[in-house]
Amino acid sequence: MSPEATIEAHEFAVASAKLLPENVSTQIPRSLERLIERAAAGDIVAFEEIMKHSEKRVMQMTWRMLGNEADARDAAQEVFLRMYKYLGRFKQDQPFFAWVYQITLNVCRDIAKKRRRYNTQFISLEDGGNEAASVVSDDQADAEQTLIRVQERELIMNAIATLPEKERAAILLRDLEGLSTEEVAHIMRSTATTVRSQISSARQKIRVYCKRYLKKRGATVR
Repeated sequence: MSPEATIEAHEFAVASAKLLPENVSTQIPRSLERLIERAAAGDIVAFEEIMKHSEKRVMQMTWRMLGNEADARDAAQEVFLRMYKYLGRFKQDQPFFAWVYQITLNVCRDIAKKRRRYNTQFISLEDGGNEAASVVSDDQADAEQTLIRVQERELIMNAIATLPEKERAAILLRDLEGLSTEEVAHIMRSTATTVRSQISSARQKIRVYCKRYLKKRGATVR
């Protein structure tokens, strides 16, 4: 089976993660090193395993950068095609997932240029954005708290969707993917100082967006 067919057949069953890790290491486990070596030598089965290791990170990042499922899936497929094409150039002494994120951001940038802009409205992968409707609980209080958390998360994601490309990428990698500032700087081919500035600016814009939204809705702004 060709890599294109393998990728097209692969189901991205990762959609929107309910809970994100507080810290995600970009270092390569030894088992993954062996898979990379085999895949670089042309082993399709090994590459399929690499996809399984990477798909959640890739799909979450493409979705959050581009803002909708259709573009996110197109981008994810292109990411894996590029990974397969350039895997032979990957150096084992560099962080593997940092390399994956670099490819992912490049693909998102290319797709955004084709679409002429980044999507400024976040669309949940869960039930066409109607995640709140799927909340079920035996305890009404728990259900209400869950609904509030869902709404808060979607408000923040809508705020992130309005950010410029580099600020969006920086805040997603740092605050949602859980990478260190230094790792984000490496991925974005930037400096830690620049990344800190981008993240600070992004956080401020998110706060302003949320306050304006809540004020418009007549909610109490803390």
